[in-house]
Amino acid sequence: MNEMMLLFLCGLLAAVFLLAEVRQHNHAHEGTHHRHKIGHKHGEGFVIDMHAYASKISHWNPSFKVILAIVTLVLCIALNNPCVSLAVLIVMAYLTMVKGGLSVSEYLSVMMIPIVFILLGTLAIAIEFSYQPIGQYNLHCGFFYVYTSQDKLKEMIFLILKVFAAVSALQMMTLSTPSSEIISVMRKAHVPTLIIELMNIIYRYIFILLDVYSKMKNSADSRQGYCDFRTSCYTFGGVAGNMLIVSLKKANVYYDAMESRCYDGEMVFLEEEKKVAAGQIIAAAIFVVVLLMLWWFTK
Repeated sequence: MNEMMLLFLCGLLAAVFLLAEVRQHNHAHEGTHHRHKIGHKHGEGFVIDMHAYASKISHWNPSFKVILAIVTLVLCIALNNPCVSLAVLIVMAYLTMVKGGLSVSEYLSVMMIPIVFILLGTLAIAIEFSYQPIGQYNLHCGFFYVYTSQDKLKEMIFLILKVFAAVSALQMMTLSTPSSEIISVMRKAHVPTLIIELMNIIYRYIFILLDVYSKMKNSADSRQGYCDFRTSCYTFGGVAGNMLIVSLKKANVYYDAMESRCYDGEMVFLEEEKKVAAGQIIAAAIFVVVLLMLWWFTK
């Protein structure tokens, strides 16, 4: 428990420092730079890409950001150390919010997306069932007991911390690198063309379907299509059926549009060349070394 308390205090102090840095950074730019509110409710599917284009580190080399995120992710999982996970979480949040200019509320809203899956996965590790009152903590639920222990709770907390650190590394990449640049990095890594083209087309087509669904939902809502449970179920079925028909029609239309533009199985886009600064490489190397040292001294 002393280790958990020390880890909690370190995380609390780091969070306070990070929030202070973010607040100071926002005050420094207030009044001199108009920030467009991109966290609105219209077209939710485009929010991630809009964050990436609006990020202040979007001018960084995309290959550098992808490699940094992957290396950090691998180290976070392979070292399996709560101190390393906490350091990764803090540094990635610093890069995304302070360097990238993303607000705390927007960052937390993105990080809270996988919280349900993380909790469901980790709760299965922390709690067990028995017909007898065993374990350090147990709860009587009729004819069985739900029990756990300090070791199980510690394992759950450390696992949640590791998962959030890994997710923060990927979120740093996605919230500062447009999807087209990530796909370009994959092309440079000689990923098979078929996989790249499928990723590109599916990713863009998802947003098209989300836009169609949003319009259908707003249209049904304006006609009292969700006034009660029965009507909502009927409306949901109608929207789902129309989505299937519309998606098939749009697939044909967009494929014909691609064919008319001489599509030969590979979509090539104009890419902006972004150089890697020497200071960024040095800082990334120092960060990796610090993670390894932190793992070595706390293992």
